[in-house]
Amino acid sequence: MGAYLNRGNSKEKLGDYIGAISDYSKIIEILPKNYNYTAYFKRGNVKEILQDYKGAIDDYNKVIEIYPEHEEIYYKRGNLRLALEDYSGGIADYTIAIEFDSTNALLYYERGYAKSELKDYRGAIADYTKAIKLDPINVSSYNNRGVAKYKLEDYKGAIIDFNKAIELDSKHFRSFRNRGLAKIEMNDIDNACLDFSRAGELRDYEAYELIGKYCN
Repeated sequence: MGAYLNRGNSKEKLGDYIGAISDYSKIIEILPKNYNYTAYFKRGNVKEILQDYKGAIDDYNKVIEIYPEHEEIYYKRGNLRLALEDYSGGIADYTIAIEFDSTNALLYYERGYAKSELKDYRGAIADYTKAIKLDPINVSSYNNRGVAKYKLEDYKGAIIDFNKAIELDSKHFRSFRNRGLAKIEMNDIDNACLDFSRAGELRDYEAYELIGKYCN
């Protein structure tokens, strides 16, 4: 096993992903089931790099079957499920990952994103709020929470979050664009157009469409 694993690692580092998969597959072939979860994990990683997300999930499923206490695997599988737009599956994986590590802000952020995609905006806000508590300088958490509030027509609350995101990153064009949209809903057209203009200056090309729609 050691020789195949070392050679697979070397091939992976050199970008020979097909060769690495071959070596990891050989380990799976020759080792008893209960001892080869590392090879499934490594092979899944390489498949993920190659954007074979379904194949990677199959390998990660094997890891969980053999070693269900493998904390990282639930996060990785959750990410792949999101990439395949399986948001319910992603939520389930992030929830298990949180049971292992309830202090990881990224897990709450990703679960919040998945909930937003399923239009569970209140659930998303709760997760983004937890993520912010654990990592109060994460710009995307404020922006995404603001979007969820916007969807619930809490425009003032949304603007507060977009303000914070911009305070943390003055070049975060999505927050300028989103803040402008919230201001439109509050009939603050002039200031909304200023936000769209700033987003456009930051190369947010969608902002120019909004300028054409609202600011002429």
